[in-house]
Amino acid sequence: MTVKLSRTPLVAGLAAVGLAATALPLSGCKADAAPPPAANKAAAAQELPTVTLATPRSVQTSRREEVTGTLFPSQALQVGFEVGGRLEKVRVKKGQTVQEGQVLAQLNAEIADAQLAQAQASVAAAEVAAAMAADVAGRNAKLQQQGNVSDLQNLTSTTQAKQAEAQLMAAKAQLAQAQAGRRKHDLKAPFAGTVTDAPEQVGAIVGPGAPQFSVENLGTLLLKTTVAESLRAQLKQGTKVRVEVIGGGASTDEAVIRTIIPSADQATRRIPVDILVPNKDGRFVANTLARVILPLGDAQDAQSLPATALSSSGGDHVYVVAPSGEVRRVDVQVLERGVREVVVKAAAPLDKVIEYPTPSLTEGTRVSVK
Repeated sequence: MTVKLSRTPLVAGLAAVGLAATALPLSGCKADAAPPPAANKAAAAQELPTVTLATPRSVQTSRREEVTGTLFPSQALQVGFEVGGRLEKVRVKKGQTVQEGQVLAQLNAEIADAQLAQAQASVAAAEVAAAMAADVAGRNAKLQQQGNVSDLQNLTSTTQAKQAEAQLMAAKAQLAQAQAGRRKHDLKAPFAGTVTDAPEQVGAIVGPGAPQFSVENLGTLLLKTTVAESLRAQLKQGTKVRVEVIGGGASTDEAVIRTIIPSADQATRRIPVDILVPNKDGRFVANTLARVILPLGDAQDAQSLPATALSSSGGDHVYVVAPSGEVRRVDVQVLERGVREVVVKAAAPLDKVIEYPTPSLTEGTRVSVK
């Protein structure tokens, strides 16, 4: 008897085992390709650019205008003798501080001294002559009353007394002239200041009015600048302003607007403005350039923020981060620019601003806050 075995159950079993073995690696691959949701969020956060935020602070300020000008001495003069002569003595040196009325130099005064002595002698002689004539006139007046002197004699003596008095007055005038001429041989400082130029030696013959010394008052400097005509009405005399040396570290907040000229410069059509700059400590140097910050109008509310947060490409603006994490651009008006901070005014108060914004930051960019 022949027995036939069926292969169907065996094949089915082997096929089942094969499918199970194949299913295991496929399920493992699917698990690796689909990470948990938390991992997706972490990976997405790592791809967003990271920014640092700064907090602005509220300040009171006004709109300002920066202009440049030259620092001049408040007083400067080249002085010389009013008379000519030989320079005999130089009493001061370059760089020396002098007081008003201090003698700077002297001319040889031999002739002037002789003229002065002669004028003094003439006055003495005229005084004696006048006294004698007045005495004679007085005696004749008494005698005329007694009838011992005629009216003509009395009139003559009186006239002679008046002539003697006139001669005395002329002699005194000549003396005053001689004294003035002698004083002009001494050159004196017209005001307190610093000698910036002086003769190096004596012996030269100098003419009347020839400059010999330069004296400058450097205790207070005068900054001369100009502003646009539209700003003239916003400036006030007596207002304190800040002055800074261009290219130097000297500055002061005690400078004062002295004069606002109500006439425009013919060349530039700008309004000249003079500012007094205190300089008793000598921090400023005359005849150098300086920058002045002029306040315009009344104080107003503003915000001070780091200069590193301000962008100027396409107009002054800053970037803020919206609650959704997107970047928003906010245009601002810069009222004051500093090295470390800027004072700005925005349409709405700024809570936080992005520091060091990169060129890749644009409106709507999603960022991560550090």
